[in-house]
Amino acid sequence: MEMNKDNYCVILAGGKGRRLWPCSRDKYPKQFIDFFGLGRTQVQATYDRFADILPAENIFICTNIEYVDILKKQLPQVPEANIVAEPVARNTAPSVAAATMRIYERDSEARVVVAPADQFVQNEKAFAANVGQGLDIVGGRDILLSMGVKPTRPEPGYGYIQLGERMDEVGIYKVKSFTEKPERDFARMFVDSGEFYWNTGMFIANVRYFGRTLKGMFPDVLSVWESETGGTTIGDARPFIAENYASFPNLSIDYGVFERMDNVCVMVCDFGWADLGTWHSIYELLHKGEGDNVLINTEAVLEDCSDNVIKLSAGKLAVINGLDGYIVAEKDNVLFICKKGDSSSLVRKYVNEVHMKYGDDFV
Repeated sequence: MEMNKDNYCVILAGGKGRRLWPCSRDKYPKQFIDFFGLGRTQVQATYDRFADILPAENIFICTNIEYVDILKKQLPQVPEANIVAEPVARNTAPSVAAATMRIYERDSEARVVVAPADQFVQNEKAFAANVGQGLDIVGGRDILLSMGVKPTRPEPGYGYIQLGERMDEVGIYKVKSFTEKPERDFARMFVDSGEFYWNTGMFIANVRYFGRTLKGMFPDVLSVWESETGGTTIGDARPFIAENYASFPNLSIDYGVFERMDNVCVMVCDFGWADLGTWHSIYELLHKGEGDNVLINTEAVLEDCSDNVIKLSAGKLAVINGLDGYIVAEKDNVLFICKKGDSSSLVRKYVNEVHMKYGDDFV
C-alpha cells in the first residue's frame, strides 16, 4: 500500500512513568521496558504500529534528554533530526510544539497524529483505518481531532470526552465537555449515559492548525520564534527550542487542547484501547488466571489468593498465600505491596516519600 508522504507522527516518550513504580524507574521508565515479556518495549511497539501506516522517515519521537541514549539504542533507525530531546521536563504540550515546528520546516502540508508511547491497541487493522480516516479529514480542513473510544468500565484513571453535536463526517462530533480522572461514581454515570468516550491522548491535525493551536497555548514563547523568522515560522527551530524550552509552562497536551481550545472535535474509534500507565489499568486489561489473579511475565505459586496483580523480575519466584486485591511488584532494590483499588495516588505518594527518605537510587 502506498503511503501518503504528508502523513507524520509524533510519539511522546519522555515521561518518568512513576505510576508503575517500582518496575518503572526514573533512570529507565516504562516506555523503554519490555514490561510484558513480548520482545519489544512500549516505544518500539508504538513505533512499529505507526511505521506500518505512514512513512518511517516521518516518525518523530519526543523524549527527555536523559533518555536519548536509551531511545537511540532501542530505535537506531530513527534519524537524529527526528528525535526531539526535551532539555527540561515541561510535560507533553511543549514537546508537541517543538516537534510540530520541526515538521513544519520539512513539510508545510503535513498532517500529524500525536500519540503517547504507552498504549495498548487490540485491533491494529481498525487502528490503521481510524488514523488514516482522521489524517484525511484534517488534510482538508482546520480542525483538531481527538481519538475517543467507547468505555468498557467506569475507570477513574482516564479522561472522559462528552459527545456534542454530530458533524457531517461519519463518527465525528464536537466536544461538549471533558473531565480528567473523575471519581469512580462519576465515571460510572458517564459510562451509563452512553454520551462519554475515553480520551486516548491521541490527537490529529494538519501542521498549520497545530501551529496555530499551540501558539494559542504558548503565545509568549512562540511569538518570539515568529518574530525571529520574520513571521514565516520557517527555519531551523532546534537552536531556538534548546535556548527557550525552559520558558514553556508545564502543560499537558490533553489539558491544553480540551481546556484552552474551542475548535476541538472527537472521532469515535473502535480499535480496542487501554492506557498502560497504571497497575489498575493493566490488571483490567490482561487475562485473569485462577482466582482472577494477573501474573505479568512472572512465576508464582498462589494459594487462597484472588484479584491480585503480580510483577517480579525475571528469575524470581513468588510464593503467596491468603492475599486478596493487592499489587505485588518488585524491581532491583524495591518490593512494593499495596492494596490495588485506585492505586495511582498511593503509588505517587510512596514514590515521593521514598525519594525524600532514601534518595534517587530507590525511585
